[in-house]
Amino acid sequence: MTTIAVIGLGEAGALYARGLRDAGITVTGYDPFATLDEPGIRQEAQLADAVDSADVVISLVGARAAESVAREALSAMRAGSVLADFNTGSPPLKQTLGEAAAARGVLFADVAVLAPVPRAGAKTPLMVSGDGADRFAEIYANVHAPVLVIGGDAGDAAARKLVRSVFMKGLAALVIESTAAARAAGCEDWLREQIAAEFAGDAPQLIQRLIDGSWQHAARRAHEVDDAREYLDALDTPAWVTSATRQWFAHILGEDSGQRSTVHEGATS
Repeated sequence: MTTIAVIGLGEAGALYARGLRDAGITVTGYDPFATLDEPGIRQEAQLADAVDSADVVISLVGARAAESVAREALSAMRAGSVLADFNTGSPPLKQTLGEAAAARGVLFADVAVLAPVPRAGAKTPLMVSGDGADRFAEIYANVHAPVLVIGGDAGDAAARKLVRSVFMKGLAALVIESTAAARAAGCEDWLREQIAAEFAGDAPQLIQRLIDGSWQHAARRAHEVDDAREYLDALDTPAWVTSATRQWFAHILGEDSGQRSTVHEGATS
């Protein structure tokens, strides 16, 4: 029977451990700071005892602790098993972990988690790269979760996730800023309906329209953003995203260099 060890039993780790158990997988766990007292999940007092017989070891300890925990786990993992790093970290960190795993004869899977774990638990969509990606996907198939193997090296999945984070976290900040302003202006419900209506349309078309329209109408939009920023100042609400938007239009118009930007040249029409 397949055994998966989960290192780090906080909110996300606990959800993964439960989901793996419910999928019929033997689950061991380790976390010196949290106790998960549940049937079917064997939490060990020592990390080595949790990982020494595991086919896959999942690390969910955060990027800062990822390397030290990985090295400790690798010292007890058997050759041919898979270290699956689920932590959101930089590509260089994932490359370092992959090299450390290879030195111990362990396969490495750079796993990018593509949605909030509380939403779907162990069935959260994943993207994987590294020399252990295929083996990880094969074993994880029992969970019936979407797993996209992109090939490539350790760090490739992490790189894609960070680029995605520019959009997702930036979008969150934009929604927070605009709804805060709308609340202060007494029209939050209306603005929420406007945002929802934009998202409900043809998404690929919307993306291209946002890109192309910004370059085609940069001067007019820069003036509108200036007015919007002044209004947010009058409302006494934050305008950090709005100010950054104005910086982009300044770049497009060449106001920051005296020459119109050519960064748009690679965009599709």
